[in-house]
Amino acid sequence: MLPSSPEAGLDQLEDPGEGEGSGAHMISTARVPADKPVRIAFSLNDASDDTPPEDSIPLVFPELEQQLQPLPPCHDSAESMQVFKQHCQIAEEYHEVKREIALLEERKKELIAKLDQAEKEKVDAAQLVREFEALTEENRTLKLAQSQCVEQLEKLRIQYQKRQGSS
Repeated sequence: MLPSSPEAGLDQLEDPGEGEGSGAHMISTARVPADKPVRIAFSLNDASDDTPPEDSIPLVFPELEQQLQPLPPCHDSAESMQVFKQHCQIAEEYHEVKREIALLEERKKELIAKLDQAEKEKVDAAQLVREFEALTEENRTLKLAQSQCVEQLEKLRIQYQKRQGSS
């Protein structure tokens, strides 16, 4: 029979009657609503003392999809505990890989932005080179025209002086 409220369901998850001295608890098959967070505390070490270690904070993997969440182990089964430990390690590795992917995607965006900027600057540089070449050609043409004008002016002076001298 399912509990009438989610809080009552959480109370039924632990069976304090069994393994009281060892700190182990049996977990029933009672369902907890999917929208309610469930925290599971366990010890990954093989120590059998009754005091929980300092780092026995309940492990929760909120970033994992529901179907990827580690299932609670059967504390009476060493194989179940080992599988749970492995699943937790895999979940941690998965989280680390997702974090690295996010960092790499951010870096990719930065590099694409830099590449776009470099391409824009390259286009700008190519435009500036074309403008420089056009201005250089215009400068050469103007210098040629100037030298022709200077030559023509010199010829006109010589002609003028000849007319002045002959008069």
